[in-house]
Amino acid sequence: MTSNEFQISNHTLDSHTVLGVVYAASAFLIWGISPIYWKALRALPAFEIILHRMVWSFFFLLPLIIMMRRWQEFVGALKNHRTLLMLLFTALMVGTNWLLYIWAVNHDRLLQASLGYYINPLVNVVLGMLFLKERLRTLQILAVLLAAVGVIYLTFSYGQFPWIALTLGVTFGLYGLIRKIAPVGSLVGLTVETLLLSIPALFYLFYLDSHGRGAIFRVNLKTDLMLMGCALVTAIPLLFFTLGARRLYLSTVGLLQYIAPSCMFILAVFLFREPFSSAQVVTFILIWTALAIYSTDSMRYYRGKI
Repeated sequence: MTSNEFQISNHTLDSHTVLGVVYAASAFLIWGISPIYWKALRALPAFEIILHRMVWSFFFLLPLIIMMRRWQEFVGALKNHRTLLMLLFTALMVGTNWLLYIWAVNHDRLLQASLGYYINPLVNVVLGMLFLKERLRTLQILAVLLAAVGVIYLTFSYGQFPWIALTLGVTFGLYGLIRKIAPVGSLVGLTVETLLLSIPALFYLFYLDSHGRGAIFRVNLKTDLMLMGCALVTAIPLLFFTLGARRLYLSTVGLLQYIAPSCMFILAVFLFREPFSSAQVVTFILIWTALAIYSTDSMRYYRGKI
């Protein structure tokens, strides 16, 4: 390879990486500031919001499947009983995660939600050990222990188990675990999941409408558009994430993912003025320390494999 060819190849690689960072960072930023969107719908029950999120997401994703020529893969996933069963489980996990997240945002529990997404990478490490027989490195063990100390400290200080944070972390971790081994792409998998969720969601929305209790087409045009717009808040960052993840090393994606809970943390403390106690300060410091150890270990590990 000549020097000119090497420069061209290196420039292409750099551009590829930069574009990947832009896509992935955009995805995590959208997820991070999405509480502002959900807060605007706080007058509605979280359960009704999540039903609309499921239904409108499916109607948004289905045309993408057709335009991107993924229809055969979509039909194949529906016909494969094993794949369909796996996606039914992931649909339940992501549906639970979405519902609890929106409930937490609209009930002034965003700090706990951000904590849940901070500990998610560490939950992934534990799940990998339990279900994929992955061996933990020494620094990974230290990071998990620090996070556990943080959760235990918060539990004893508050006298209340931080169930929101742990449920969000575990459900998203289980979702990622099963999707990792499911033989289906990100877009097709999400479309099947939203289809499975939107069938009972549609029935319940029709039930609400027939009893004059549904919000859609009853409140105002802004509410109608925002309920339909749930699809964009769901699908666009996911597509950005997929485009970014394909261009980046896993360690880079791992570092960028902290953008989302960091934005949630800033919004909770400075915009929504949620109370931030000394117990929470200690817990977050322990979690952040654990993540710093985990991230440093991951970067060294993946650099060694390149």
